[in-house]
Amino acid sequence: MPTPSAPSPAPQARKRLALFDLDHTLLPLDSDYEWGVFTTRIGWTDPVEFGRRNDAFYADYQAGTLNVHDYVRFATEAVRTRGAEAAAEAHARFMLEVITPAIHPAALALIQAHRDAGDEIVIVTATNEFITRPIAQALGVGELLAVQLARDAAGWITGDIDGHPTMREGKVLRMQQWLAQRGLDWDAVETTFYSDSMNDVPLLEKVDHPVATNPDARLRALALERGWRILDLFNEHP
Repeated sequence: MPTPSAPSPAPQARKRLALFDLDHTLLPLDSDYEWGVFTTRIGWTDPVEFGRRNDAFYADYQAGTLNVHDYVRFATEAVRTRGAEAAAEAHARFMLEVITPAIHPAALALIQAHRDAGDEIVIVTATNEFITRPIAQALGVGELLAVQLARDAAGWITGDIDGHPTMREGKVLRMQQWLAQRGLDWDAVETTFYSDSMNDVPLLEKVDHPVATNPDARLRALALERGWRILDLFNEHP
């Protein structure tokens, strides 16, 4: 009589990740652009010239043509010339006056819903780490993938980018690196990604559950075509 074989082990549940873009997704503003406006308001930049260049870079970002290296050098210039202490003080004021009032209960509720479900939460943003790390902390999110800033021997930012920028295909690459550092790959995780922007289509296409969040017209049309979920976060309950 044949010996019954042992039952196969149950497949291990995949780790769940909730990935979020930041600007116009969890926040109803662009933190990078607003930081530029703020530095002009506090007298760090020339209102006419800086405003012109800031608007031009923002238009390039919306069009998907931004040279991120040029932009980061431009966007960090005022901070670099004033040093770490003045930069930290200015950012604390920026958080108080600009960011904290813009944090919407619906965004906090969405993050908490994923946390309650046992998902690990990661913000993946094309805005640099100087601007975004305090914002991620204010949102209660410890894992942040942002544009990393190169630093000099004294530890201060140089204006260059360290590694791959988290923009377009770079978001997919940086997530792959993040997974590999934890001994994971895409097959080992179940992923949801929330984003407002066509710039994030590469990562939206990569994840299991893409969510077009507060999408612009082009992304809304693509989401309807692909059958992706659409979430107008600041007009809906999560």
